[in-house]
Amino acid sequence: MLEKCSLIFWDFDGVIKESLDIKSSAFESLFLPYGQKVSQRIRQHHNKNQGVSRFEKIPLYLGWAGETVNATKVDVFCQRFSDSVSQAIINSPWVPGVREYLLRNFSTQYFVLVTATPQKEIERILAAIAIRDYFREVHGAPTSKVGAMESVLLRLQLPPSEALFIGDTEVDLKAAQAHEVPFLLRCTPYNKSLQACFQGPKIDNFNNE
Repeated sequence: MLEKCSLIFWDFDGVIKESLDIKSSAFESLFLPYGQKVSQRIRQHHNKNQGVSRFEKIPLYLGWAGETVNATKVDVFCQRFSDSVSQAIINSPWVPGVREYLLRNFSTQYFVLVTATPQKEIERILAAIAIRDYFREVHGAPTSKVGAMESVLLRLQLPPSEALFIGDTEVDLKAAQAHEVPFLLRCTPYNKSLQACFQGPKIDNFNNE
């Protein structure tokens, strides 16, 4: 299925790197000073809403913490979050087989990374783990996944049937569905409910591809 596609959209966390728990723990730690009840609520919300940008989550979480929400405070908390996760993501394990698949196929397939991670941050991470050159395009926040896909499909003039989105969240699935792009679900401990209701193809790792 993978190698038949001309164009592949890739999510990052949970698809390329096993970095989902890093961000869950970071959100919890960031808001722990506001009490365990608040921090646990935030962790649970984040886990249920993987794939949603921190620029949407942090204003909500600040409100739960009883803070006045303004642009300056959101920027401060976003930076604290970024500082706490970037190196840990760089050091996190690879999803088995993914690096080998990227290396083997990047010259013959058009790889596009679409992620809720901010643009500059994901560019630094990709450079640090030496896979930036495998992607023809990288789209991070504030660009939405739906918007990035629309832009790529229009420019390349490819029918959706020749593309594939590899993701691990409902946000990813909805982005693929918005453009009628086939979806491949990467199974993780965080998306068991999505695994149960999604009737399409699923993958645990890339070792058998």
